[in-house]
Amino acid sequence: MYAIIETGGKQYNVKVGDSIIVEKLNVATGEEVVFDKVLAVGKEDSLTVGTPVVANATVKAEVVAEGKGKKIIVYKYKAKKSYHKKRGHRQPFTKVTIKAIEA
Repeated sequence: MYAIIETGGKQYNVKVGDSIIVEKLNVATGEEVVFDKVLAVGKEDSLTVGTPVVANATVKAEVVAEGKGKKIIVYKYKAKKSYHKKRGHRQPFTKVTIKAIEA
């Protein structure tokens, strides 16, 4: 059984036991989070596609860790004007493990 969920403006194909990295959630480590925007649920022989979401379908997950991603350098530069800015950015994330898919 698998499900396609949406969180943080992105879509993820998940199965029970998968660990995925999603955009930062305001949930403490060790707590459970429920994803209710389930776009599709697939079983061995059938596929249920929502319009836009599948009714009464949820995906339960446990928050494993929180952190920051790899640093991205943003460099702005204008030729012959003695102008440059160098900035770094690290996107925060939450790592979750899928515990159950209910459909």
